[in-house]
Amino acid sequence: MQASEGPSPEAERAAFAPARPATALLRDFLELSELFESSLADELGVNPTDLQVMEHLIMSGPLAPTELARRVGLSAGATTTSVDRLVALGHVSREPRPNDRRGILVAPRPESRDKAMGRLIPMIMGVDAELDSFTPQEQDVITRYLRRVTESLRAHAGADPSAHR
Repeated sequence: MQASEGPSPEAERAAFAPARPATALLRDFLELSELFESSLADELGVNPTDLQVMEHLIMSGPLAPTELARRVGLSAGATTTSVDRLVALGHVSREPRPNDRRGILVAPRPESRDKAMGRLIPMIMGVDAELDSFTPQEQDVITRYLRRVTESLRAHAGADPSAHR
């Protein structure tokens, strides 16, 4: 007699399917966010880790390698490797620190920043414009819900509550 192999991946996924439409839509949103990031990485010719590095540099401006490593959650060696790849592709540059010539800052190159923002800004503006079809009270409810979802995801991810604000 053969032992059962257990439920199929499709059956397991169905067992965890959210019962509420809003929760299902959040799952779709997360999957689509990953798809968007993947297409942006492809367009820029970078891997997902290098895209994360670029995103931090685009949002924050030049950063010291140690700060960049901390923000992305990489080792010093992995950060150096990522920055080396991004420099070779022309996406970032290493510049001397203004107050300490011994140190360096990693800076996004304007052309790469503009290319990435050319994809990000229309997406962000489109998402933000969707709120215009809701009353201020409805927007408050949406914001409260998303804040709570974000806090729940952050807690389950073990993320620092002060990070990413």
